[in-house]
Amino acid sequence: MKTVEIIGYKRETLGKKAAKDLRAEGLAPCVIYGGEEPIHFAVPMYLFKDIIYTPEVCFVNINIEGVEKKAILQDYQLHPISEVILHVDFLELNDSKEIKMEVPVKFVGSSPGMLTGGKLVAKLRKIKVKALPANMPENVEVSIQGLELGQSVRVGAIEAKDYEILYHDSVTVGSIAIPRALRSAMDSADESAE
Repeated sequence: MKTVEIIGYKRETLGKKAAKDLRAEGLAPCVIYGGEEPIHFAVPMYLFKDIIYTPEVCFVNINIEGVEKKAILQDYQLHPISEVILHVDFLELNDSKEIKMEVPVKFVGSSPGMLTGGKLVAKLRKIKVKALPANMPENVEVSIQGLELGQSVRVGAIEAKDYEILYHDSVTVGSIAIPRALRSAMDSADESAE
C-alpha cells in the first residue's frame, strides 16, 4: 500500500471566513477524526495531487507541527467550478480497528471471449472493502479467466483474502461485451445457417 507524506499546520480559528482566508493562501482546511478528539489543521493544496487526483488507494502520514498521524482520506469537497479544494476529512488509523475503503478493481487472466473480438466492460472500477489497515489490499483482483462472449463475473466469484467485500455476491463486476460489428456478423451467420 502506497503511503503519502503531508505536512499540516494547526488552525487557530475555525469558521467560514477563516476557511476562506486559508484557501486564498493556497491552503486546504482539513480535519482528522478517529483519535481522542478531532484535530483541525491546514495543508498546502499542492500536496493533495498524490492523494485526490490518483486512482490508487493510499495511506497518508500527516505531520501536524511535529505530531505524526497515520490516516486515510475519508472525504473531500471541491469547488464545483474552480475545483479548488474546499475541505478534506481524514480518518486516523488504528492498527486494531477495521476500516472501509474503496479500492481499484484489477482484471486478471485471459478470456476466450476477448480473443474472439469481445470487449471487457468494467461495471465497477472500484470496490468497497473492509479490513484492518495492515490487510487493506492495493487493489482487488478479479479473474476473467475462461469468460466467453456475453458472460460476466460477479462479486461472489472474487476470492477475498484477509478482507471483506461490502457488496452483494450477485453484483456484476465486469462482462465480455459483443461488439456491434461482431454481433451483426454472428446474426448473418445464423440466418445463412437457417
